[in-house]
Amino acid sequence: MLKITIPRYTEMTPVQRLNRDGVDALLRHHYESAQNYFYKAYLYDPGDPFTLTNLGYSAELQGQVDKAEKFYKLAEEQACTATIDRSNVKELDGRPMNDALGTLKNSPMRVNRMNVLAMELLSQDRGFEAEAILKDALAIEPQNPFTLNNLGVDEESTGDLESALKYYDEAASLRSNQPVVVTLDKAWRGKPVSQMAAASAKSLRKRMKTMDLGQIRSAMLSIRGVQALNQNDWATAKKDFQEAYSLNPSSAFTLNNLGYVAEHDGDYETAKAYYERAKLAYDAGAKIGLATKPSAEGLPLATVAEESHSDMDTNLDAYSQEQRGKQGAYHLRRRDGSIVNTDTAPKAAPAAAPPTQPDAQAPAAANPSTTSTTPQ
Repeated sequence: MLKITIPRYTEMTPVQRLNRDGVDALLRHHYESAQNYFYKAYLYDPGDPFTLTNLGYSAELQGQVDKAEKFYKLAEEQACTATIDRSNVKELDGRPMNDALGTLKNSPMRVNRMNVLAMELLSQDRGFEAEAILKDALAIEPQNPFTLNNLGVDEESTGDLESALKYYDEAASLRSNQPVVVTLDKAWRGKPVSQMAAASAKSLRKRMKTMDLGQIRSAMLSIRGVQALNQNDWATAKKDFQEAYSLNPSSAFTLNNLGYVAEHDGDYETAKAYYERAKLAYDAGAKIGLATKPSAEGLPLATVAEESHSDMDTNLDAYSQEQRGKQGAYHLRRRDGSIVNTDTAPKAAPAAAPPTQPDAQAPAAANPSTTSTTPQ
């Protein structure tokens, strides 16, 4: 009789059990709980490659990109060939740990890291830098719903409402059920990304209905002008700002930009006038999302206009002193503009001698006829 011995199912170690519990928490979108399980497993065995990888992935989902990279590096150093039993990323189930690490460090996780970094920049009101990263991520994976949605958020924050609506609609049309993890609005965490994009598009459309089409077009031209300035194309920028002004002459953003161009052209008085109007504009309290100077991004428009106005006072003083130095001596001029030559001008007659007769009345002296002059 042939006897076959079937081995008993091996019980999981505390480290394995904690890692499995952590993965289950990730599947339920309980990200903080998952991280706690992985840290407990790390205390049992700091060199376990599964724990290190899970800590890296958890840190990445929390937006802690640098920390994630450190954990991934430590996991790679363990050179583990064991296969993955359970993962919240389905395509990793049953694959060797080393292969999984390669997947995590490359696309689509590379795109995920770029999105995380962009959202961090957006939270700091650095929309222009975030946009560049997101567009690079979109070039790697054009149909990524997170990248498309985040581009919508970015464009809306910088005032390009038409582009924002386009990106939201694209993200919504993908009908992705992938859950949102890193977001500026924590109420959306764990909900489908396409659902969030659709809600953002609906909200933006409602907002745009209350806006004048000229204001929307003006905002677009102002943004295009700033982008032209960033490419040192002053002529195009000036044209865009002037057209934006014709559509919405009371926008603080446009007024401030026109002041900046006038300052560059050396027309300090015009620049000062634009800055003064920008400080009093209806949207002076709005924050700048796109600027030629990164230090200005995120600041209220009124603050930037005030700083520019103060700089103009200094520049005007220096300009006035320079012009006074070029003018030379002042001259007296007649009403017809001719200069009075003080060297050849008739001199006043000498005073008459006192009368010899004490009872004689001296005649009144007649003043010579003169032409009224005004200094220029």
